[in-house]
Amino acid sequence: MGDFRKLKVWEKAHALVLRTYQVTGTFPKAETYGLVSQLRRAAVSIGSNLAEGTGRGSKREMAYFVRLSLGSTHELQYQFLLARDLGWISGDIYPPLEASAKEVRAMLEGLRRSMEGGPDR
Repeated sequence: MGDFRKLKVWEKAHALVLRTYQVTGTFPKAETYGLVSQLRRAAVSIGSNLAEGTGRGSKREMAYFVRLSLGSTHELQYQFLLARDLGWISGDIYPPLEASAKEVRAMLEGLRRSMEGGPDR
């Protein structure tokens, strides 16, 4: 299917992973294997699934991995919200994180629609 690095959504997802690692570096040490790990795994999963999908041989398989990326994006959005509500992400840091996640989600939804041929297939 091609090179995942040529996907604009992968670029945005990769930037979101890097930012997630920066932000979670300030979380309490007790959360290293808790929410920090969950946030990082969800963020990494978005780009990883896009990379794996492009390595598959069909549009249908790629669409499957795009859907997995979408699920991880939703998971990440919830975890950012939780971290904010716990006081681990400040009010000035949360809005740009949420905006980036929303942008990636919208791009993934568009890619999914183009791969599957419809708005909610």
